[in-house]
Amino acid sequence: MAATVAIRGQRSLLRQIREALAGGGPAQQRLDMVVRTIALSMVAEVCSIYLRRANGEMELFATEGLDRKAVHVTRMKPGEGLVGEIMRQGSPLNLADAPCHPAFSYRPETGEDPYHAFLGVPLLRGGRTIGVLVVQNRTERTYSEEEVEDIQIVAMVLAEMVASGELISVGELEGVELSPRRPERLKGSKFAEGLAYGVAVLHEPPVASSQLLSDDSTAEGLRLTQGLEALKAQIDSMLEGHHGLVDASYDVLESYRMLAHSTSWNRSLEDAVRNGLTAEAAVERVRSEHRARMGQVRDPYLRERLHDLEDLNDRLLRHLSGAGGVARDLPENAVLIARNLGPADLLEYDRTRLRGLLLEEGSSASHAAIVARALDIPCVGRLNGLRDQVSEGDPVIVDAETGEAFLRPRPDIIKAIQARIEVRRQRQAEFAKLRDTPAFTRDGVKITLLMNAGLDVDLESLADTGAEGIGLFRTEFQFMVSEEMPRVTAQTALYSRVMDGADGLPVTFRTLDLGGDKVLPYMEAEREDNPALGWRAIRMGLDRPALLRLQLRALIAAAQGRPLRIMFPLVASVDEFRTARALVDTEIAWAQRRGRPAPSRLDVGAMIEAPALIWHLNALLPMTDFVSVGTNDLMQYLFAADRGNPRVADRYDFLSPPALKAMAEIQRACVQTGTPVSVCGEMAGRPLEAFALVALGFERLSMPPAGIGPVKQMILACDREAARRGITPLLDSGAGSVRNEIETLSRKLYLAV
Repeated sequence: MAATVAIRGQRSLLRQIREALAGGGPAQQRLDMVVRTIALSMVAEVCSIYLRRANGEMELFATEGLDRKAVHVTRMKPGEGLVGEIMRQGSPLNLADAPCHPAFSYRPETGEDPYHAFLGVPLLRGGRTIGVLVVQNRTERTYSEEEVEDIQIVAMVLAEMVASGELISVGELEGVELSPRRPERLKGSKFAEGLAYGVAVLHEPPVASSQLLSDDSTAEGLRLTQGLEALKAQIDSMLEGHHGLVDASYDVLESYRMLAHSTSWNRSLEDAVRNGLTAEAAVERVRSEHRARMGQVRDPYLRERLHDLEDLNDRLLRHLSGAGGVARDLPENAVLIARNLGPADLLEYDRTRLRGLLLEEGSSASHAAIVARALDIPCVGRLNGLRDQVSEGDPVIVDAETGEAFLRPRPDIIKAIQARIEVRRQRQAEFAKLRDTPAFTRDGVKITLLMNAGLDVDLESLADTGAEGIGLFRTEFQFMVSEEMPRVTAQTALYSRVMDGADGLPVTFRTLDLGGDKVLPYMEAEREDNPALGWRAIRMGLDRPALLRLQLRALIAAAQGRPLRIMFPLVASVDEFRTARALVDTEIAWAQRRGRPAPSRLDVGAMIEAPALIWHLNALLPMTDFVSVGTNDLMQYLFAADRGNPRVADRYDFLSPPALKAMAEIQRACVQTGTPVSVCGEMAGRPLEAFALVALGFERLSMPPAGIGPVKQMILACDREAARRGITPLLDSGAGSVRNEIETLSRKLYLAV
């Protein structure tokens, strides 16, 4: 069969398949028409379709050229025969003399003895091989690249038609596994606590089968070119320090630029469009192939490059859609499925319908996890292979109490999770009853419970939880979810809304904590070997004083004569705090010279996150109006363990003698100097860790809104003095962790944490 014939007849073949299906009829009759049409069009003596059974075997479902008695009789296990090899590899197999291949498995019932030339391609959907399309000829020959390209396009269209029910209705596919059907249980890490049961919604859904074929390849080619150029320009401008991609590191962007200009990637897309696919379908085909390849790659570097390429495909699809990444409508009880999400992505979905979030990657310190906690959306991450094991509309369970996901759960699992959800609902109702109850320990110590925030939506939680103020407002969130630098007026408006929403309750604004894992889309990102220890937070603000001064100006303007609390992040030396405090005084003077009101009360504090400050508190504390311990960063620096790295993030325990001693030293120094101190890291929002903090003497805790109820319940049952006596000896323990001992102590003092 000549390559020119195949290329010229490509779109015609796809239309013939559509026409063959239009007449209806039983499934077997439609499949027989499809293989006959392909064989005639491609001048192949054999054309066969194999579909995947639920047990993993590939079954011959239709053939033109082989003995039809073999249909529904011949089956191949993964890796068995040439068809099984294609299924295992997820890539084409092109052979001049098939019987000589080591994987060849002779099946006499098929009558394939005379055929030598063999070309088989996988029917891919979502990176999974759901079937295999084969053409064969008697003559020994290797099929050309053009012929391989053509048959791959046909296979892609067939895969979507089969999976959508257009080729074979669901009732006629008994036992065929076009998408994962068996219950699966995946173990990951809990990012935002909670439970949810709902239906899967893919963040990057496959292209609908109705959008696969193009009637005007020239117009589609132009759309593809425009999409590619827009994508390349976006990446280039980001690397030059202008507008560009959200939530991408410099290294990733370098990879994106290299891949976006890849001749092979561009050519494969252009060829697919030229042969009759829409631009979206061309991208979908390439995306499915890359996902199939990822399953075969074991080298971490190569897998990451394939991940980069898949992300590039996803971004190109968004350019082609013209939606700019705007999220689609959600069904009721939606559970979002994604590889990872940027901070803006999650906010684009309807919160009233979104019940949970499952991520293939990420970390508990990632943007998506932080936003999920702020919105009280249960989230489990680091679920390896998640997206290849779930389909749109699958029932799924998010168990963010144990860090697990259940895909297509059994009825007994569903019943159990619904019971747990009801118990959790009842507990939430109990917490709600405590909303207006002051948090006093049994021995009369008042503990002030504050909430962490960073978004407008967080303000709703102030009244709902009974929080006594906002102990940490992350001002960088406004910058991270914007496509351009927020102007002073926009910053002022946000800070005013926050203070209005707090209605007189104290709000502590942390100045921009950028850098490290928080990369802005419009700020030039300098490459650093260790960004967590690099140019970030107050270091960036002091090196770019205009940026910090404008934010301080906005905060002072928003106060409008009300009390104002400002806190600087990651202060590592007293000189840094002294310089930053001077900038506040400068901006106060600037406002007063223009007749604008100064805050009625100004409190300026520092976050204790750098371990160096623990040995210089005697110099720092007299300069501050308050301090707050950021346990997330303090612990990662104390243990030299990047909290964004899943290999080491959970390696060390907050409830360990070194960590508890560090916290005790900070508390002791603050008591000696009379400096108000709070704890605003994740540690404060977990009842057992909060129990330890109260025992150490801390009386101000700031946490995610969902943590206030459980922590308050613990405080009301706690005897602080008895807890102090029990924990003090543990500080000198030789164990790496004293979590079990603290839990035993807490249970002795009250029924449960």
